Amino acid sequence: QVVLVESGGGLVQAGGSLRLSCAASGSISSINRCINRIAWYCQAPGKQRELVARFISAGSTDYADSVKGRFTISRDTAKNTVYLQMNSLKPEDTAVYYCHEDLFGYWGQGTQVTVSS
Repeated sequence: QVVLVESGGGLVQAGGSLRLSCAASGSISSINRCINRIAWYCQAPGKQRELVARFISAGSTDYADSVKGRFTISRDTAKNTVYLQMNSLKPEDTAVYYCHEDLFGYWGQGTQVTVSS
């Protein structure tokens, strides 16, 4: 079993930055198998959950068009943690942000990001 816990959300003014963290805990062998498959999603009020950023093969990353150039996904395998650096935040980035790994299907509980104009 893998438990994902997000942190780092909060209230920030437009143009500001936040760094979200997704810490994985549980079976070491399970974490090693899924750490490279952890992605970030967001869900705004009244909208469907959507992919924000993910790792793809060969060490590359992929981003939603709306966040390209502003958000960066990274990982620290020694800490079993995946990060989402969010810069130049906009009010439309306001959402609950979740991390998710697609090997076993676990989701974190989410962290609220609110960007004021």
